[in-house]
Amino acid sequence: MTQRAGFVALIGEPNAGKSTLTNAMVGAKVSIVTHKVQTTRTRIRGVAMEGEAQIVFVDTPGLFQPRRRLDRAMVAAAWGGAADADITVLMVEAHRGVTDGVERILEGLEEIGKGRKVALAINKIDRVKSEVLLGLSKELNDRYPFAETFMISAERGHGIADLRKWLARELPEHPWLYPEDQIADLPMRMIAAEMTREKLTLRLHQELPYQLTVETENWEERKDGSARIDQVIYVMRDGHKGIVLGHKGETIKAVSKAAREELEEFLGRRVHLFLQVKVRPNWLEEAERYSEMGLEFKDGN
Repeated sequence: MTQRAGFVALIGEPNAGKSTLTNAMVGAKVSIVTHKVQTTRTRIRGVAMEGEAQIVFVDTPGLFQPRRRLDRAMVAAAWGGAADADITVLMVEAHRGVTDGVERILEGLEEIGKGRKVALAINKIDRVKSEVLLGLSKELNDRYPFAETFMISAERGHGIADLRKWLARELPEHPWLYPEDQIADLPMRMIAAEMTREKLTLRLHQELPYQLTVETENWEERKDGSARIDQVIYVMRDGHKGIVLGHKGETIKAVSKAAREELEEFLGRRVHLFLQVKVRPNWLEEAERYSEMGLEFKDGN
């Protein structure tokens, strides 16, 4: 059999299920999943094997109406991921249908989808009746000439195998881009930072959704096979620092424990995780923070 390989960009509104689908396809937790919107800040790639095909998933930030520099850089990264990919998959939530956000993405596809393969994946199909699904599928296909339509539930795994097989068939003939056992091309330091940020997002709920970022400052391999990881959590105000630390340091301890346990499971070895909280009022305007997140600072202009 001939080897095939290429990039597949998942686009859609925030919370459409792109990260969940990436993780289901890859079979490992590469892209963070939370109930908060806009948690995927950078184009995380997961690598899935299907027969002789290597599918490299570009999990883009959700497409939304940008307001701040960070928002604009994230949206630019999402469209950039779609423009660079061999195949683009638009994910739409079955129960939400054609929202204003989906309308904007369809308009964007008119430009970016020219001469490209674009598939439609209607996600969360378990939330609506079949006649609603058929109606939504027809409406979307009337609006845009999708190469194929898939009905899936990324969370439950329904329809995933069919989508993966189709993607494998449609990718160009090409030698594999990554070693077979490599699941993500994101540096481990960044994956570790994302894991801690996920735990913070889940723990803090409404208080600090996008006012913080996490960076892995130091990674030391120890002689006993364990790793020491030092991370900095940047917040914008002193008050935010107090929220992250929590009463008598309870919040930061709980976050550190949860992140360390997940890192140990991911790496398959002991991890010593040390977290520091620093106040950087203007981190949203610092080019260095953007490059740490894999985003282009200039795209936020």
